Amino acid sequence: MSFIDHLEALRWHIIRAAIAVVIFTLGAFFAKDFLFHDLILGPSRPDFWTYRMFCKFGAWVGAPDLCIDKIGFVIQNREMSGQLTMHISTSFIVGLVLGFPYLFWEIWRFIKPGLYPHERNNSQGAVFFVSVLFMLGLLFGYYIAAPLSINFLAGYVVDPTIENQIDMQSYISTLTTMSMSCAFVFELPMIVFFLAKAGMITPEIMRVYRKHAIVVILVVAAIITPPDVSAQIIVTIPILLLYELSINIARVVRRNDTARLNAKLAENQGVS
Repeated sequence: MSFIDHLEALRWHIIRAAIAVVIFTLGAFFAKDFLFHDLILGPSRPDFWTYRMFCKFGAWVGAPDLCIDKIGFVIQNREMSGQLTMHISTSFIVGLVLGFPYLFWEIWRFIKPGLYPHERNNSQGAVFFVSVLFMLGLLFGYYIAAPLSINFLAGYVVDPTIENQIDMQSYISTLTTMSMSCAFVFELPMIVFFLAKAGMITPEIMRVYRKHAIVVILVVAAIITPPDVSAQIIVTIPILLLYELSINIARVVRRNDTARLNAKLAENQGVS
């Protein structure tokens, strides 16, 4: 294919991905009640699923501080067109999130023909695993990281006479940032997979820097969670497991590459 043909193919991949995002965006826009009352504003109410589960877990382990039964802030809008603008922008974000698997699939379809046969074989299931990890991270961010962060920031006071009246844009920005950040953090195993295939990272390097990674993870968990050890552990454990999983992925990739290289060398020696 010529350069122009590649551009034409890329254009159609982009068009199809954009159509999918628009469809999901329109669906989110017309599902306004569910989108805002149930989804966006859910973590701002004490009856949110996460808070109820934390109350049960706190009662079970004897840590009543884990129970969140009061949200100390009011969400308000300060602009005339603020709610309409936020409705449109939030719908678009949801459209991007829901359309991400298809968007990545279109990107993969464009890249795949340029790969060598063994690279295509080694990358089978990439779209599936990237999409699954993205959605798992998103759910973790929405149900765990974001509610804990929102509750901590809303409950933090420098003086009891100051009332928290949170701007709607600030609240939604915090919710989406935390959720999307976790979604991309959960892509760590796939990132390590491709870096290991490119020879840019090894399991030894990851083991050497394991202590540094643990410190970074603990600091992040301490920032986004209330000052409670149990909550920090809940956030830290999945990220640590992802790091350990990534080490094993790098080890398997190197083992397979070494086996393939040895097989090729043996084949060449047999021919000679």
